[in-house]
Parts: sequence; structure tokens; C-alpha cells
Amino acid sequence: MTIVTAAQSKTPEASRRRLVYRHALATRLTHWINALCVTVLLMSGLQIFLAHPALYWGQFGADSDRPAFEIGAETNKDGAERGFVRLGSATLDTTGVLGLVPNADGDPTERAFPRWATIPSWRSLALGRRWHFFFAWLFVANLTAYYVFGLINGHLRRELAPTRDQLRPSAILADIGDHLRLKFPKGEAARRYNPLQKLAYVGVVAALLPLMILTGLTMSPGMDAALPWLVELFGGRQSARTIHFITAGLLLLFVLVHLTMVLLAGPINGVRAMITGKLAISEDDDHEPHSAR
Repeated sequence: MTIVTAAQSKTPEASRRRLVYRHALATRLTHWINALCVTVLLMSGLQIFLAHPALYWGQFGADSDRPAFEIGAETNKDGAERGFVRLGSATLDTTGVLGLVPNADGDPTERAFPRWATIPSWRSLALGRRWHFFFAWLFVANLTAYYVFGLINGHLRRELAPTRDQLRPSAILADIGDHLRLKFPKGEAARRYNPLQKLAYVGVVAALLPLMILTGLTMSPGMDAALPWLVELFGGRQSARTIHFITAGLLLLFVLVHLTMVLLAGPINGVRAMITGKLAISEDDDHEPHSAR
């Protein structure tokens, strides 16, 4: 007697995949423009940071002031140069990675970040500022377009706003468990965001990015003259600069987690959906992770 397993009994029609419409054109365009802007802003921002790789709190910050955070190089007791990262009173040796890194010839040189991490790759505060400011205004314009289109076509309300059921602790805990087990939504569940995705996107779109933009404006003398309350809001230009770099670091963390999830969930399908708008889903998968329900 031949035993037929459940997997063998499935017909080709039952296991076929179909393309469904997932992302609107406005969402896709603003996504890729944002990706370009964020990449250039992060790399040019590190170039600007090279000019004075230290962060302070309050109104003032100069060589004579004690920074809250610092990247640099110094000579140790043995007379050798070493790179370091200092946070408060804690110091970490980062020779070869940060503070003292190899130059184009391979020799160590005092530089907060390696050449490949900055735009331009060589030391140029003027060029770094030009790249940063141009793409900052492009980023603001594109983000504004994203908000406008998102409100008009219902993307913000329909796709990003968590439902009451998704905000329940049990749903959030179940979603955390699904992510830890690398269990991603399948079938129809893949067409909508899960609780952690929505909370992350809402946090970035509604809080992190506006805060980064406002602190960036606070560091501009021209904006300080037009909007003097910005400096008071953040407790000084140096505090705004520190918050600006913290938000940039959090944005980088979000991007890295986002890319990791795309790779784990299926990069070809995910990237295709963000380019063409079409997502491939399996029609025979009726088992959804708890967080998607």
C-alpha cells in the first residue's frame, strides 16, 4: 500500500503563488528617494563630524570644554598612538576602527571614521556640508510629499496606524516571539504590517524624523535668527547637535534592522514589491503567525 503524504497530495493549483498589489506608486517613489537621502545624509554627516568629533550638552562646546562623547587619538604611556571612543568617564580603545584608522596608503592616521564611511572620502568639511545640506532639503521635501500622499490615499491610516487589537500586550508579545523564531507572515497576512512593524514605522515617521529635522534646523544660524525658540526648545545648539547625532544613530539602527528583516523574509520578493508594487504570496498557506491576525 502506498502512503500519500499531505505535501504529496497537493496539486500544482493548490500550491501556486500569485502577485497581489502591495505598495502604491507614491509610497515606492518616496521610499527610494528616502533611501538615497538617508544614505548620503549619514555619510556626509560623518564627514561634518570629522571637523570636531565630540558632542556636548548645553549652549557651548569647544576644545576647552569637557565633551559628553568623543572620538579621537592620543599618545599612551609607551609613546604609541591609539584611537579611542570616550563616553563620559569611560574610554574604549578603538585603534584601527575609530579615532586612529588606516589611510589610503595603509598607515594609521587620526580620523574619527574610516574613509569608506564618509562623503567625500577625504577630509573636506566644505564638501561634506554641501552634500549634507542639499540632500537634507531634498529629504524634507520628499518626506513632506510622503505625508501628503499618505493622508490623501489613506496609507498612513490604513497601513501604519496600529489597530486596537494589535496594541494589546498579548499581540505584541506574540509578535516578538514570532520574530525571535524568524517566523514571518505568509499568504494574505503578508499583505499587512504586523504590530512591531507598525510601531517601528510610526515611531520613525512621527517622532524620530521630525526630531532629527528640527535639531538640524536648530544648528543653522539663519534658522536661529528666524526661529529663536528652537534653541531654547533643545536647551542650546550643542544639545541640539547631540540629539541630532543620537537620532541619526537610531535611524541607522532602524535601517540595519529593516534590511536584516528584508533579507530573512525574502529579499527578492520584498525588493520586487517595493519596485513594481506587486508582492508574491502563496495561496496554500493558511497558517499565519499570531501577530498577523
